[in-house]
Amino acid sequence: MSKAIRISRTGGPEVLEYVDVEVGEPGPGQARVKQHACGINYIDVYFRTGLYPQQLPAGIGMEGAGVVEAVGEGVTHVKPGDRVAYAGHPPGAYAESRVMPAAPLVKLPDDIDFETGAAMMLQGMTVQYLLRRTHEVKAGDTILFHAAAGGVGLIACQWARALGVNLIGTVGSDDKAELAKAHGAAHVINYKTENFVERVKEITGGKGVPVVYDSIGKDTFTGSLDCLSPLGTMVSFGSASGPVPPFSLQELASRGSLFITRPTLFTYVAKREDLESTAKDLFDMVSSGKVKIEVNQRYALKDAAQAHIDLEARKTTGSSILLP
Repeated sequence: MSKAIRISRTGGPEVLEYVDVEVGEPGPGQARVKQHACGINYIDVYFRTGLYPQQLPAGIGMEGAGVVEAVGEGVTHVKPGDRVAYAGHPPGAYAESRVMPAAPLVKLPDDIDFETGAAMMLQGMTVQYLLRRTHEVKAGDTILFHAAAGGVGLIACQWARALGVNLIGTVGSDDKAELAKAHGAAHVINYKTENFVERVKEITGGKGVPVVYDSIGKDTFTGSLDCLSPLGTMVSFGSASGPVPPFSLQELASRGSLFITRPTLFTYVAKREDLESTAKDLFDMVSSGKVKIEVNQRYALKDAAQAHIDLEARKTTGSSILLP
């Protein structure tokens, strides 16, 4: 038997159950992975609360890193003994060992440890597609990135700096402001003490920014639109404060023919070649030292509920992991 976190109902952190599970052998297209670390992300909260529905009972968690123990028929891109990392469906990463689809697995370079691998796949590949594909930023651009001291945000600060991009980051405390600056943010706005729309206009000389990356949702959506320059792009990739309420398309027209998109990582890496290239870009940035993955919170697997409490209270910075 192996230990894992399961949910049989939706709700608060208390629905996360630490249980014994039978892992079994991988079937066609599957692999069994012994996990050394499991990533924690806000998307896990969405599944736990039911915002993202799934059939229950179910596992939870979208990313991890470990060693392949066995593969099923048809799996050729990984083999037993390979060090791997992944971010992908179905949920179930909060586990000591799991049988899962082999498709999301990529080989982890020897110079990247398991904790880093588990902490960076979802967040790091998210930054890659946001900055390089959803709206390709270029040197000299000034952009707005909300939650700049979070796991995705700290990676984005570093990646933007490496590309010569001026990132304006929003944060919720002075401590988080210092953290974002230390990781490469050109400007930092504490949204609890400053009006971020006014500050963005001040920083850009009234022009606004060509792109806003917003994982906050309800609380920042309208203000984010107001920060954009004409023909700017609103990238809404999360809803930590709640879903964006319905709005009129006229809101985009009246602000200067704006674009809006609601991307997900899993669409961007659905093709194997896209997954491989996205992961390689991330691995290269980390191996080069241009992006350092900050694993600032570590929890035992059995303490997943406390990890979620801290995450939702915005007590965490950088990345958080569970250790089986």
